[in-house]
Amino acid sequence: MILLTKINNAQVVLNCDMMQSIEETPDTVITLSCGDKVVVKERMTEIIDRIVEFRRRIRQLVETEYKQQYGTE
Repeated sequence: MILLTKINNAQVVLNCDMMQSIEETPDTVITLSCGDKVVVKERMTEIIDRIVEFRRRIRQLVETEYKQQYGTE
């Protein structure tokens, strides 16, 4: 889940697993897998950076949990 800002300044949290595509037209338009579109202020590169950071945090949590449960290797 990543926090973004809609064009009307409302904050929205989107599930990045549901994102199908991101376009800059020049507004940034995110198309979800259900076909809905969300227009946000953030640029495409910033959204990608947030997705990468979100997935990195998830991976670190999983690795930490694994090490606690099964020991370090």
